[in-house]
Amino acid sequence: MDTHLLALQLMAAQGCLGAFDTLYHHEFTEALPQRSTARRELGIHAIRALIYSALFIGLSAWSLHGAWAVVLLGLFGIEIVLTLWDFVVEDQTRLLPASERVTHTILAINGGAFIMLLLLNVPAWLAQPTAMQWEPHGWLSAFLCLCGIGVGLSGVRDGLASLRISRRENEREFPGLRFGDAAESVLVTGATGFIGQALVRALLAEGHQVTVLSRRPKQAAWLFGGKVHCIADMAELLPAARIDVIVNLAGARILGWRWTARRKEELRRSRIALTANLVAWIADAGRKPRLLLSASAIGYYGVQPQGDDRELTEESSPQPVFMSQLCQDWEAAARAAAAHGVQVTCMRFGVVFGLQGALPMMLLPFRLGMGGRVGRGNQWQSWIHVQDVLRGIAHLWGLPAAPERFAAYNFTAPESVTQDQFSRVAARVLRRPCLLPTPAWPMRLALGEQADLLLEGQRVAPARLQASGFAFSYPDLQGALRNLC
Repeated sequence: MDTHLLALQLMAAQGCLGAFDTLYHHEFTEALPQRSTARRELGIHAIRALIYSALFIGLSAWSLHGAWAVVLLGLFGIEIVLTLWDFVVEDQTRLLPASERVTHTILAINGGAFIMLLLLNVPAWLAQPTAMQWEPHGWLSAFLCLCGIGVGLSGVRDGLASLRISRRENEREFPGLRFGDAAESVLVTGATGFIGQALVRALLAEGHQVTVLSRRPKQAAWLFGGKVHCIADMAELLPAARIDVIVNLAGARILGWRWTARRKEELRRSRIALTANLVAWIADAGRKPRLLLSASAIGYYGVQPQGDDRELTEESSPQPVFMSQLCQDWEAAARAAAAHGVQVTCMRFGVVFGLQGALPMMLLPFRLGMGGRVGRGNQWQSWIHVQDVLRGIAHLWGLPAAPERFAAYNFTAPESVTQDQFSRVAARVLRRPCLLPTPAWPMRLALGEQADLLLEGQRVAPARLQASGFAFSYPDLQGALRNLC
């Protein structure tokens, strides 16, 4: 086979893989354009994308002879250097999911293959007079040109996002937060997650000393610019260490692969076993923390059948389903710290809306003009703005200890909405249509029991949080989405 034609076919495969990586990872799951720590990575992506745009369009239907071949060699060299630099920056600033690492490996192998095949033609091209010779390859040329346009637009978007982040770097992300009146020593688990990153940065800005428990302490240290003390195991924290407050946010992602027996065990281990380790350390500590703020979820209440419009409060009973039992056992593991004189506060989170997390995935169909309700649309959705999550944590931080040493609070906005209402508000805020509903059966087929989280839902009220005097900055969905979009 002609090596030049084979190189172009591999370039077409590179375009498909790159589109998947950009849409699924950079936009869908990682939301890089919204990450305050992704400025450098986005800048690298922008330059690489513009180089690939030139390569795709330039090689789609032309052979580069003479001096143009030298330009091609230069672009290859720059692309290789940028790719290596990108690997380093990614490791320093975020924890890549396994699927993204696999995709990047395939992209690197495929990219190296088509570059080597093209290099085989360079000696012959160098020997010819400088020119761009027209050599179209039918639909392959048209597809490569389309890839070039797409990757070019992606590069412009990443460049603008990098500039926007650069302008905001000196601004506080969540102004006005106060975690107590004096600096304290804080242990945070789940610090590399969506909520954890925002919380740690807010604590550092307030002057608190932060210790992070992470499976990958080196990457966590890089993520926070070396400003936190990182440990991989509670055994590394001596019983004599001073910890005033523990914020326990760790837990494997709920939405994802089907809830097989193995997956359920992973969810339990990442929450209950880790929390039990924290309590075991508290039991041995010479100086006990005064407060344990431990994450939970509104899944505690189980599923709310469609047509049931009752508001669930902290007094509502749980149900005998997996998600509810998981949250019950999670809270029970945290509650054990109360026996050691620690105030234990569990935070039952609804869907947290922010520039990372679930919201970018939920809004992507609308951004593409293909949004609509999910299932019947009358299932309730309880949500909360990430800024209100941090403000709520700061609020609980300063509350006096309860006599029973345990309390649970619903972290949800006062306005619950149905899935259909969410779809209509999202479409209105983004100025997109709301026309394409997603039927329930494919989701049940793909997710099994997990689909209940999306197709049944809960209407949960923040009764105890409001009764304690907390005022929401974003009590209604439209205001929250306008702020975030």
